[in-house]
Amino acid sequence: MLRTILNPPWSVQVRDGAPLNLVAVLRGMPWIVPSTGDAVRLNTGDIAMMRGPDMFTFADDPRTPIQVVVQPGPRRMTAAGADLPEVADPDVHTWVNGERAHDGADGSSVLLIGKYSGPGEIATHLLHALPPLLVIPTAAHLESALVSLLAKETVRNEPGQDLVLERLLDVLLVGTLRQWLTRPDADAPAWYRANGDPVVGSVLRLIHRDPGHPWTVDALARQAGVSRATLTRRFTDLVGMPPMAYLTGWRIDVAADLLMESDATIDVVARQVGYGSGFAFSAAFKRARGVSPQRYRAHAHARP
Repeated sequence: MLRTILNPPWSVQVRDGAPLNLVAVLRGMPWIVPSTGDAVRLNTGDIAMMRGPDMFTFADDPRTPIQVVVQPGPRRMTAAGADLPEVADPDVHTWVNGERAHDGADGSSVLLIGKYSGPGEIATHLLHALPPLLVIPTAAHLESALVSLLAKETVRNEPGQDLVLERLLDVLLVGTLRQWLTRPDADAPAWYRANGDPVVGSVLRLIHRDPGHPWTVDALARQAGVSRATLTRRFTDLVGMPPMAYLTGWRIDVAADLLMESDATIDVVARQVGYGSGFAFSAAFKRARGVSPQRYRAHAHARP
């Protein structure tokens, strides 16, 4: 999490390839220029979400030449490619694009920037449903108290501060997604809309809650209080695939997260997601992802 104070004229292009960026505007009316599409003017209090890995630009004016380029790391450079020295600042988690300015200085913009550099496969499931740029106007969201708390915590230097910021950012992300998904103009994914169905929603919750259970269509139908045929037809209509196909995909997504985030053996991961052996799991994983679980884990750990 980073607080950024930007003095005009300013223009920062982000090329770090992060899958997801979340920006809350604490002060000012900056512009965001996506890699494709029109520039969008933000207001104080707005929350913007940018889906990577495409680059985007924040600026005081879309016509301002790019002054800073953010590469992975983060590594800040000039537009010509020269490394940009960090500006000394007494606050933690703060970056200033020039000499130190007060947050209330005329013309300055203050942004809170949160970045997800490597979401797991389950997060990617939702990420693919998001538009490249999503803006929740201040009048349309209820997260102002959380943003204020996040702004205060960003400049504190206490034990466990990074963990606090990560959790607050997660809550802000969930709140922002809820606001977007419930908007009439949001193109919410089918599996999200299906959660509201009394039959299919209950089955989705069973699968999500316990993917390692030996579910069958009959067992899921009994839990939902409908026939096997009714569940299959209704689930396929709303989600776009039969229940067992969805269960298999969800198990592979959960397993992919476990491979990246834990040191559990392949056999342990297999049992956690409902496979009787590491061999059966490895075969299913390779069919779905094109690589073995071992190679997937090695590639994931090798990413910067």
